[in-house]
Amino acid sequence: MTRSSASKKSAVAGERDRPDVARRRAQWIKYQSRVDPSRLVFIDETWTRTNMAPLRGWAPCGSRLIAKVPDGRWRTMTFLAALRHDRITAPWLL
Repeated sequence: MTRSSASKKSAVAGERDRPDVARRRAQWIKYQSRVDPSRLVFIDETWTRTNMAPLRGWAPCGSRLIAKVPDGRWRTMTFLAALRHDRITAPWLL
């Protein structure tokens, strides 16, 4: 008897099984070899807030951890960039 254990599942779009989507997917896979990677540009965005501070940390036994965090002037910093196959283009920090 084989024993099963719980494992993390991988979710995929249910639409992948539709014939029209499968046909377009096959077309895209064939077309990919003709794409010049140097012409591809991917736009990416991420952000952080200046008030994001760790909630936990390490301190000697019996003493409380004291952490310094910004007081007041909290801001959201947004970083935008265009990613190419060989470099980052046009980085912006807003």
